[in-house]
Amino acid sequence: MTGFVTSLLTDHKPADDVSARALMGLSPRNEDGGDLRQLQLAPLRGKGKLRLWMGIGMALVAAFTMVTRLPWGLAGGWLTTALLFSLWSSRSFAVLPLGDPKLSSASIFRLCHRHALYSALLWSAPFWFEGVSPTLGHVLSLWPIALLMMLTLAMVAHSLPLACALFILPVSLSAAAALVLAGAPQLAVIALVAGLLLCGFCVRFAQNHIRFRRAEETLHEKTETVSLLLREFEETSADWLWQTDNSRRLVHVSPRLAFAFGASPDALEGMPLLQALAGDAWETGDFPKSLHDLAERLKRRESFSNLIVPVTIGGKPHWWELSASPRLDDQSKFLGFRGVGSDVTEQRASAEQIARMARFDNLTGLPNRLSLHEDLGRALAHAQGMKARCALMMIDLDRFKAVNDTLGHPIGDQLLAQVATRLKSLMGSDMTCGRLGGDEFAVVLHDVSSAAEAEAIAHRIIAVLSRPYVVDNHQLFVGASIGYAMGPHDGATVETLTRNADLALYKSKDKGGNVVAPYVASLHAQAEERRVMEQELRGALERREFELYYQPVVTAEDGTLNGFEALIRWNNQTLGNVSPARFIPLAEDSRLIAPIGEWVLRNACAEAMRWPSNLKVAINVSAEQLTDPNFASLVVSALAQSGLPPQRLEIEVTESVFLRDGGGAAQLLDQLIALGIRLSLDDFGTGYSSLGYLRKTQFSTIKVDRTFVVGAAKGHTESIAIIRAVVALADSLGMATTAEGAETEREVETIRSLGCSNIQGYYYGRPMPAGEVLTLFRAPEPRSSAAA
Repeated sequence: MTGFVTSLLTDHKPADDVSARALMGLSPRNEDGGDLRQLQLAPLRGKGKLRLWMGIGMALVAAFTMVTRLPWGLAGGWLTTALLFSLWSSRSFAVLPLGDPKLSSASIFRLCHRHALYSALLWSAPFWFEGVSPTLGHVLSLWPIALLMMLTLAMVAHSLPLACALFILPVSLSAAAALVLAGAPQLAVIALVAGLLLCGFCVRFAQNHIRFRRAEETLHEKTETVSLLLREFEETSADWLWQTDNSRRLVHVSPRLAFAFGASPDALEGMPLLQALAGDAWETGDFPKSLHDLAERLKRRESFSNLIVPVTIGGKPHWWELSASPRLDDQSKFLGFRGVGSDVTEQRASAEQIARMARFDNLTGLPNRLSLHEDLGRALAHAQGMKARCALMMIDLDRFKAVNDTLGHPIGDQLLAQVATRLKSLMGSDMTCGRLGGDEFAVVLHDVSSAAEAEAIAHRIIAVLSRPYVVDNHQLFVGASIGYAMGPHDGATVETLTRNADLALYKSKDKGGNVVAPYVASLHAQAEERRVMEQELRGALERREFELYYQPVVTAEDGTLNGFEALIRWNNQTLGNVSPARFIPLAEDSRLIAPIGEWVLRNACAEAMRWPSNLKVAINVSAEQLTDPNFASLVVSALAQSGLPPQRLEIEVTESVFLRDGGGAAQLLDQLIALGIRLSLDDFGTGYSSLGYLRKTQFSTIKVDRTFVVGAAKGHTESIAIIRAVVALADSLGMATTAEGAETEREVETIRSLGCSNIQGYYYGRPMPAGEVLTLFRAPEPRSSAAA
């Protein structure tokens, strides 16, 4: 707004000069139309009496001069004529609307020219009252009076150069002619030149007058526009204008400004601006820093813009944004300040809310990652300066994803809020907790004496976070894994300490949860090994480094071969033979399990077609694969491509698949069952709620984990009871049971005695390549119970 007003007042071009022909009315009518005639006639308005008394006075002076040389009658007759002409001319112009833009001025313009010509004839006559041979003394006595008359007319009517010329030129020519006849040609030339110069000056004066008047009108129009804009701004805008004098006191207080202050204009008029802004703090002098800044700018008389100052109005805090510039007069004298202000309280509150949202977690109200990193930076700086220690703990909730997937995100969010509340209750004055995202939290210990103290705090956090939670009538159990790093010993920068604490957290999660793990240097080597393994794993399929091995599954009653379980092996040229226990979890984390699993599925189905038709092939499927809704289509494609009947394919899953996506895996497994594919539940009894899964999904086989097999062979009653219960449950549901990991004859006999349907283990055969499997069919040999 201020810039627009300034541009209106300053960004204009000077008026161009008007041509002499246009001023004298000699140009075509359309060359310079508009207000030119009104501007020329306007200076004559209100000067009728001046012209009358000037004409009468000059006529009397001329008559008194002539009476000494001419007869009284001639001089008196001329005087009478001059006086009557002056009265008549004055009366003629008195009733005319000189310079009125609403009326046509062409006739008035012509009238001025006629009166000028009549006056020229009247004042030219006295030079010839002595005849065609006038005396030099007579001419010289009249010439100064005539010259004075010409000068006076040029000053009064300079805006009408043609009228001036119609008077000056005839009088000058008459005087010059009389001087020539009186024997003074040199004086005649001077008189003629004087007349011409005076006419030229009248034209120039008229041009300057028109240019000045036009510039004045332009400025007046822009000033009016500015006034209208400012008036509209005051009436319609939420902002307001303010102004001070050279003593920094408020002047010309508008109603809107008074309303903003909550006072009357009279009460604010003359009050120092700083006093009005400071309110009650004016007496104590306890001003905010921004008011001190404003005072300095006012003192230095410098412009300022968008300066935010606090104001208390009616006991409520407000924030105003002020901008102003100093006012100077034509002599650059300081007059005060003029500016604009607005109430930005709501905008500032919004900005503060946005800033808070950028630094705090919306769900839990805890500091977010940005705030924690800043706090950790301060803790590190203090520890380095004071030769002390600090610590960063990374916390990851155990089993949280199962809650989120089975009960939904709203329940998960409420659980996270309760976790945050418990975490905050443990914080001391030198501790800060925050949420990094998801189910991951962190704690910054500003001053910790030793790693043992940090570990004790971590165990206390785990104990508190592991207590049961109640959310919407659901009793929930989650634990916590914690990894921590000590600063500055384990990292002198925020990035280094955060990375090392994260490595420690990864180690604690690998240990199974509810574990505290400190950072040790060897974790870097493990992380590097993991990075290299992932890099190699990404190209393993293209390099054909994977191979399928097959482990026999036999009937428990007579040891008859009834199928194989396909097991993947990885032989890398850099890492050598890598155990599936190492690379399968990595493949799941890096989302490489889907292409690897597809390769296993297609190759196992194709290889099974080379076996006798009564043998099945079992394939382990990761929970990550079952989250893909297209997995059923992939299985159908693999069966169609290989020609393997669906009943010869068995899909083995673990209970973890039911914890991934809240029902999606069960629906996909139902689709596979509908195709005729057999399902096997692996590692039964080691998970969370297997009975519930058996009720929901029609498994064909339950696999008993090796731990129970070993326990039962050693006579452990718990293991024996579990296997008997599983066998009884499977029989009642029409399912088979397969005991895993049978390696000795005692274990095999124990499994048979407990009623398991099938046996799998080293006793009957280790996993073997596809070529060795085919040799079993080419050269079959009778198998006994003691065969290896």
